[in-house]
Amino acid sequence: MASGLVLDQDLQQELGDTAAPQSVRDDIPTFWVSKDNIHEAIRLLYANIPNPYTMVHDLTAIDERGRVHREGQPPSDFTVVYHLYSFERNSYVRLKVALNEKQLSLPTITDICPAANWYEREVWDMFGIAFDGHPHLERILMPRTWSGHPLRKDHPARATEMGPFRLPDQKQDAEQQALQFQPEEWGMSRESEGFDFLFLNVGPQHPGTHGVLRIALQLDGEVIVDAVPDIGFHHRGAEKMGERQTWHTYIPYTDRVDYLGGVMNNLAYLTAVEKLAGITVPPRGQMIRVMMAELFRIISHLVWYGTFAQDLGQMSPVFYLFNDRERAFGIVEAICGARMHPNWFRIGGVAQDLPNGWDRLFRDFLQYLPPKLDEYDRTIMRNRIFKARTKGIGGCTIREAIEWGMTGPNLRACGLEWDFRKKQPYACYSQLDFDIPVGTSGDCYDRSVVHVEEMRQSLRIIQQCVDNMPGGPCNAEHPLATPPPKARTMHDIETLIHHFLGVSWGPVMPAGEAMAAIEGTKGNNGYYLISDGGIGSYRTRIRTPSFAHMQMLPQLCRGLMIPDLLAILGSLDYVLADIDR
Repeated sequence: MASGLVLDQDLQQELGDTAAPQSVRDDIPTFWVSKDNIHEAIRLLYANIPNPYTMVHDLTAIDERGRVHREGQPPSDFTVVYHLYSFERNSYVRLKVALNEKQLSLPTITDICPAANWYEREVWDMFGIAFDGHPHLERILMPRTWSGHPLRKDHPARATEMGPFRLPDQKQDAEQQALQFQPEEWGMSRESEGFDFLFLNVGPQHPGTHGVLRIALQLDGEVIVDAVPDIGFHHRGAEKMGERQTWHTYIPYTDRVDYLGGVMNNLAYLTAVEKLAGITVPPRGQMIRVMMAELFRIISHLVWYGTFAQDLGQMSPVFYLFNDRERAFGIVEAICGARMHPNWFRIGGVAQDLPNGWDRLFRDFLQYLPPKLDEYDRTIMRNRIFKARTKGIGGCTIREAIEWGMTGPNLRACGLEWDFRKKQPYACYSQLDFDIPVGTSGDCYDRSVVHVEEMRQSLRIIQQCVDNMPGGPCNAEHPLATPPPKARTMHDIETLIHHFLGVSWGPVMPAGEAMAAIEGTKGNNGYYLISDGGIGSYRTRIRTPSFAHMQMLPQLCRGLMIPDLLAILGSLDYVLADIDR
């Protein structure tokens, strides 16, 4: 796709002269809005126009101080970027605000969009940009005692740049003091009408938190009055690493974000890279990608299914479901050479074509799994205790879900038939026939129903891929594809040099920016990439579904019991690396 100006005339008219359009390499209308007008512009788009943009899809920032190619953009040391989404329009809009290094502040939009709370905290944490009026502008991913803002370009990118780590007694005492939960900081009182509230830490070692997550609960007896999720324990700087790796050497890092989603992570990242490069993947490459992505959707959902049942007290299902997962991993290993983290997709296609006998592996699995899912329906979904623990627990409406940025199976469980594979088709999904399962009440049980049915629909998709796999090349014949075409590598020195540079340094992407979002295993997973005309990303932003889902946890569990909290956590189907990155 060539760089161009994508302008929504209705939006331009609504925003008026205060918004200046920008050329981008994706199809998202992009406008620059002044710091003084951004609050009103967000309010306008969020609530005061026909078919409003009611979901804060993402909110992030860019350190522009080292960027060279910014043609047609206003001067800016730092830029704050808002991505909003309208379900009625089925479209995104991008608003950008230029900030001077000496005046790094903006008005908060949490009074308009509650989902902006964590995003604004993250921007403050990573870039040091303040949001005036934010109810609790504290670090969210880094420890409170951390010095500096990691996604600034002048912050060290490697531990070797920071000197040896030391933990004297004084520092250890300060770190432990900083970890203590102070209810007053969150607007909570320690007592009410003559009785004391109890404050309880759940995690970060509790098995029901599925990883290093801490939740500070305010309790009235065993009833949850409020909850404060404490994240960041699993933060590994995935976005910072994306800015030090080359375009193609970053692919294996994406595997580790939603580490149950395997190649699904590659697909989200590469869809954005290929928008930047203007690469079209050939039909065979697209269908191979979809087939493997749907296999990993099943693999991820099998893990969710077994561990959720275990959270509620059923011990047997997790062993059976993990056994099924191993069967699926057998296919992944035969095709990719690896299992959980196959790192198999490439810019422009896949690492290599399918091996001989690949279809037999899939057909055996397609025959094996459906009867097993029927058996698990009888064992889990129809179990009276399972139903009692999940029905009517942790429910929400469609409006609440959208307001808090919920996507994927959790949104569909509320009753909204919305799947980005159908609504904004990518790869070859427009050629495939499958249904969108939905629930009604958005509670733990409906989230389960949707997850289970999605596995059956993924089997349907895989069956069509196996039966209709096209011939031809699986990789694009494009100069920016990696690895590059090898047909003439040994014919002359120029093509040999091109191949060597393409494999070692990778492609040089044209300057520009692009965002691509797909229907990941847990919801809308997107990458917002900025190229400064080099061999690596200038800014890599990862929008993960689990981050938004975890922010909604307090609303889902207030007024319920502690065991209900664990049922809600299990039903949300999150991964800590997907939250923290």
